[in-house]
Amino acid sequence: MIAHVILLVIFAVSALLAVEFKDLIYAAVSLGMCSLCLALLFYQLQAPDVAMTEVAIGAALSTVILLLAINHTRRVEE
Repeated sequence: MIAHVILLVIFAVSALLAVEFKDLIYAAVSLGMCSLCLALLFYQLQAPDVAMTEVAIGAALSTVILLLAINHTRRVEE
């Protein structure tokens, strides 16, 4: 139960940081951290298949696509 609360707090903080960061690289990494916390929550709730999908698509693929898109455009939002 305590692990759920800790993961939810980390999830909420990383989601807020993803919105508040001006540097888009930090925002993308924070969003990946948010997906990773969500995958850990799914795993703790006895849904390992959903957790693996979230890690593969949410944390890994989406973060890589965002970082590539940021790399091809301007890095800092003005």
